[in-house]
Amino acid sequence: MSLWNKHAIVEKNSILLLLGVLVVISIGGLVEILPLFYLKSTIEKVEGVRPYTPLELAGFNIYVREGCYNCHSQMIRALRDEVERYGHYSLAAESMYDHPFQWGSKRNGPDLARVGGKYSDDWQRRHLTNPRAVVSGSIMPGYPFLAQASLDADKIDEHMKVLAIEGVPYSDEMIAKASIDLKAQGSDDDPNAADLIRRYPKANARAFGEQKGVITEADALIAYLQSLGTAIDFKIYDDKANMR
Repeated sequence: MSLWNKHAIVEKNSILLLLGVLVVISIGGLVEILPLFYLKSTIEKVEGVRPYTPLELAGFNIYVREGCYNCHSQMIRALRDEVERYGHYSLAAESMYDHPFQWGSKRNGPDLARVGGKYSDDWQRRHLTNPRAVVSGSIMPGYPFLAQASLDADKIDEHMKVLAIEGVPYSDEMIAKASIDLKAQGSDDDPNAADLIRRYPKANARAFGEQKGVITEADALIAYLQSLGTAIDFKIYDDKANMR
């Protein structure tokens, strides 16, 4: 019997063909998955990445709650047009403390991986209230109610405890000082701001909103957005890569 005839037996017998497909897929899957069990981590550690502050974490929760990921991704691909438009391509380490991560693939709006510091707090407030006030062609809906809703973060420490169980390096001190740190980051000239920055390097500590003495959901969301892409000094990262 020729090789062609042997091959034809498999093609004409759907059961044999199905078993063959399953065997090939199983082998390919094992080759890809088994090595991961022998690695301590699949994420390269990068200097500067830290967990979210309590206020940023509250903003992250609002970002997820409002479905912002449906129109905005947070993953810049290593392609020339992506990098030229949005900045340095995303590193896995930048999302290692996101639960859930916000990579995304659909972009009705721009990628937000490097939006931190790109616009002022005032711009962000106006954009959330009425996007077309700052971007005439925007199709994003407005979220004016966020600036009117006081932030309910009474259980932010409980959320941090859960994240710590999942591997986010929140210390007992960070969890115990969660409420103090949240207030310090969302206020001007708070005496605890220096202590906050000691625990969370590069944290932006200021009043993000216009209501003095009140931290709103908009303030928390803006604090989160202003932190995106600011943790890593990519100039140092690129210089090290070029020296290899």
